[in-house]
Amino acid sequence: MGVAKYTKNEKDAIKEVIYQSGIKIKSSYGPEDLKDVGFDYQKDLADPGEYPFTRSLHPEGYRSRAWTTRQYTGFGTPGETNERFKYMISHGQTGLNVAFDLPTQMGYDSDHPMSLGEVGRVGMAVDSLRDFEIAFKEIPLDRIGSGLTINAVATIMLAMYQAVAEKFGYSKDKISATPQNDILKEMIGRGAWIYPVDDAVRLVGDTIEYSVKKLPRCNPVSICGYHIRESGATPAQEIAYAFEIARAYIENVTSRGLEPDDFVGRFSFNLNVYGNLWEQIAKFRAARKLWAKMLKEEYGVKEKKKLFLRGLFGGGGSGLTKEQPENNIIRGAYYALGAALSGAQTTALCSFDEAYTIPTPRAALLSLRTLEILMEEVGLRDTVDPLAGSYFIETLTKQMEEKIKSEMYQVREVGGMTNAVSTGYIQRKLSVQAYEFEKGIQDGEYTKVGQNKYIDDENDHTDVDLHEYNEEWTEKQVARLKDVRKSRDHKAVAKSLKNLENCVRSRENVMPILVKCCKGYATVGEMAGIFREVFGEWKEPGIL
Repeated sequence: MGVAKYTKNEKDAIKEVIYQSGIKIKSSYGPEDLKDVGFDYQKDLADPGEYPFTRSLHPEGYRSRAWTTRQYTGFGTPGETNERFKYMISHGQTGLNVAFDLPTQMGYDSDHPMSLGEVGRVGMAVDSLRDFEIAFKEIPLDRIGSGLTINAVATIMLAMYQAVAEKFGYSKDKISATPQNDILKEMIGRGAWIYPVDDAVRLVGDTIEYSVKKLPRCNPVSICGYHIRESGATPAQEIAYAFEIARAYIENVTSRGLEPDDFVGRFSFNLNVYGNLWEQIAKFRAARKLWAKMLKEEYGVKEKKKLFLRGLFGGGGSGLTKEQPENNIIRGAYYALGAALSGAQTTALCSFDEAYTIPTPRAALLSLRTLEILMEEVGLRDTVDPLAGSYFIETLTKQMEEKIKSEMYQVREVGGMTNAVSTGYIQRKLSVQAYEFEKGIQDGEYTKVGQNKYIDDENDHTDVDLHEYNEEWTEKQVARLKDVRKSRDHKAVAKSLKNLENCVRSRENVMPILVKCCKGYATVGEMAGIFREVFGEWKEPGIL
């Protein structure tokens, strides 16, 4: 998952370098290599800001606008999360990237038995609109965009975000939110899914359709190759699977009568940066080109801006080690460099202590400063796509393009991504690859500095500040939940939940009624419970 394979000959000289995506690397490159891969300037590269956008989405690149910094933030209670939001914004962060705890992600209220010991542990606990009112208090929602890292209950969280914004006096036309909302990658990677595949994809389609009509500044889905990569995918597979997931969502929405031109410009991507620097750069350049070509040639999308591959390139947590954790500061800096050289629009950089804990304020601020140093000191904003024209980079980008296309075709051969996930095809493939990679780390086939090479037993585990779990989080959260249930209009909540059930059963778009449910202080567990009752829960196929 993370590094290139270096094979040495008897004289201990490097004989062969093979990147994870299966590309063999030569010791040097020249004009003949570009000829061999059929490189054409206009078709493969073009000027910055011009189709197929290999070099940049904007003619002036970072000279006209820096990338957005959006560190992943959220823990404990909404009050504590609000404090961290304000801390990061006051230190220069330009967007929010909100973490939710596991009970919230799985549609359980904080007093549910399944929530025991998990309330606020890996993200912010959210039970009702009351929690959003606290978390987003005094945050300028018309100026600060929010990424919502939520999937199975993304419909509920997007509805709640609209509800809190309107309660604070912001028009829904002015707010910018990007729920992750990529349930197919959850079924492939993280495992935070609830409902059966077809029903879950339908809910993704509901958010897209609703956003097109009612939330003009919101990006209703952020297709997350990031977690697919962390689950064992090669860089080429990460992009290929993300694009085939996008295809599944496009087909769901077009079946409702919308045209791709109506909504694909609102798609966002969350992609991973770790491992070999050159492979990552080639991956992103090839991805921009392929996405634009896919939309234009297959779906007839015409407007230039709607062909952009937009999104966040994030430093990969799987690249970090518990051993010698301060090495992760260096890794993070190179991940940030890779994102910048790749033309990232938005970057969230992993913090050096993430192999141990939720990032502490010191570690999160260090990651933010890393990005700012690249912007302000190192020169990453001096010129657009500084690696353009490199014999090596252009050859590698073309080779990566072919690898990605090959992986996309394999998914289509098994009936598309929805079928590939339903049958466990993708999960089985990545499980084997993840096992083989981990075994390669243990055997020393892949080098991991501080873990299997350059080991320092005396200083192997530098002390880091742990973010200890606080039992009081549950007490505070449950007390607030009980107060909400006691003080709300019970008849109005019961009516809105019944309307939600009728809406789900009749296969109408659930978003308008979810907004009403949220404004009436229906809880996440109550709303998700309606979906559970009507849809049932997905049974994961065996992967062995």
